[in-house]
Amino acid sequence: MGLIKKLSSELANQIAAGEVVERPASVVKELIENSLDAGATRISVLIEFGGKRLIRVEDNGSGMSPDDALLALKRHATSKLFSVDDLGAIETFGFRGEALPSIASVSRLILCSRLTGKETGTEIRSNAGAIESVHEIGMREGTTVEVVDLFRNIPARQKFLKADAAETSQVSRIVTQLALCYPEVGFALTNRGRKSFDYPPVSGWKERFYQIDRKRSQLVEVQKEAAGVSVLGYIAPLAGGDSTRGPQNVFVNRRIVKDKTISHAIHEAYRQATVKIRTPEVHLFIEIPSDRLDVNVHPTKAEVRFLEQSMIHELLRRALGDALSRVDSTPIAPKFDPDEGHSMFNPTISGFVEDLGVVGTHVKPKEIGQAEKLGINVSEVLDSSVLKVNHDEAIQSDQPVFPMIPLGQFRDTFIVAIDNEAISIIDQHVAHERVLFEQVMSRLTSGRLEGQRLLSPIVIELQPGLRDVLLLHGENLKRLAFEIFEFGGNSVQVVAVPALLNLKEATQIISALAEDLNGLRDESSVDDALRRIAATTACHAAVKANDRLTHEKMSFILSELRRTNYSTVCPHGRPIMFKISRRYLERSFERS
Repeated sequence: MGLIKKLSSELANQIAAGEVVERPASVVKELIENSLDAGATRISVLIEFGGKRLIRVEDNGSGMSPDDALLALKRHATSKLFSVDDLGAIETFGFRGEALPSIASVSRLILCSRLTGKETGTEIRSNAGAIESVHEIGMREGTTVEVVDLFRNIPARQKFLKADAAETSQVSRIVTQLALCYPEVGFALTNRGRKSFDYPPVSGWKERFYQIDRKRSQLVEVQKEAAGVSVLGYIAPLAGGDSTRGPQNVFVNRRIVKDKTISHAIHEAYRQATVKIRTPEVHLFIEIPSDRLDVNVHPTKAEVRFLEQSMIHELLRRALGDALSRVDSTPIAPKFDPDEGHSMFNPTISGFVEDLGVVGTHVKPKEIGQAEKLGINVSEVLDSSVLKVNHDEAIQSDQPVFPMIPLGQFRDTFIVAIDNEAISIIDQHVAHERVLFEQVMSRLTSGRLEGQRLLSPIVIELQPGLRDVLLLHGENLKRLAFEIFEFGGNSVQVVAVPALLNLKEATQIISALAEDLNGLRDESSVDDALRRIAATTACHAAVKANDRLTHEKMSFILSELRRTNYSTVCPHGRPIMFKISRRYLERSFERS
């Protein structure tokens, strides 16, 4: 007898279940996708003990005839494919014909379905994949699937399930994701008799997003269409909230996917703004012609393959980058010559500013004393308690209609400015850091940064290992005008630094560069290293907290900030500004 044997149907189904059914949430996903393929407009999910004890998914879809219901519990039986050519343009979820028999093989399953237009339905009961009974029943049109005691016949799989709360959380997440994909369908989730949520059908994804999370007004909207591909959604802003880590929901043709191309494009879009490693909150809906997409690469259809992978990557990167840049840009007052005898500003603003001795970006010579008192020392203009604004009231710099005019400094650290819609508080150090960073990166495209050679080279002792890190990035450092050489032991010799740096800070910045470069991952690119060096250089060259600035210097920083692509975060990810909205002030003074 040969060594190769055909697997039994029971074992084949259990192996398939291992690919399709990982946990209760996997079952819920497969059953909901079947409901969506059946044209359901209302889907209700009920679970007990995280779905380990019971999962019930009920829909009002087209239902199945008795024969189709029986066939649906057989492997590789599907109503979605008829020829090999159909694989080239798949537009449904359950085209493999594996989900129901796989789920049935590892549970007790009850399938009830009534075909549209028929007077009665069919109930099929199975245990570990074996059909136990088939009955005619009375029920509403649609399909209900109950999965009882998941993995009851496979204890080894059952013991790897997490606590009830953890499994419940995963079920809630998958139902919410599918609800985002299908706003025209009503979704409800009940956990142990308590309604977790109930989302009625709405007209579009924006309304559904508001149903799910009404408090995320700070997210940035993305809209872009090119080359037959559409990208819509919401993404985390560069500043404000927990911008480092958040949920990432990506849908391609209404299918939940995890794709390396998409993930890398998201990473690159944010990396253009900061060197801070982050996994930002993202909700993206991508639509692409089905013949330019292969979804038949994974049993759970969680992965896809794009025909034009590079184009998709660039389109996504630009879509997100444009959205972040557009929202973050902060129009600043245009150049103004007081000798021309007219104001370019909104009268209500310019009138108030003139009372403080400020016109445009200039201080009236005869009123410098008053400006010093009221403009520069802002604590006498705005009580510090006003600055203790609730975080929910701080808004992103969202392209104000009127120009932002600097009034002065608060504690020689923050620039205070106004426009017709808000009072802006700007951290002078991180604002200048953003300006210098983009200037450095811009100059790198045309060659090397301007440097200054030291009359006497500096020898710097570093911690073990950091010297080698600096020497490893010697060429990258040289492009930014640093010339650093080995000097024995753990020391390096510095003979040149960028011209924009204060020579007194040479030792400090070299140590900081070594630390920052040491934090780069081994697979990081040359561009990553250059951006990291540029960010550290800009940080040390920028004005500091407690530096007293002239009004011209403040105006210069704000004017240059306007020209940057991302004006709400520094290259290390720290927020540059927040605004106290006019609406908040009006409510505070009971004017609303």
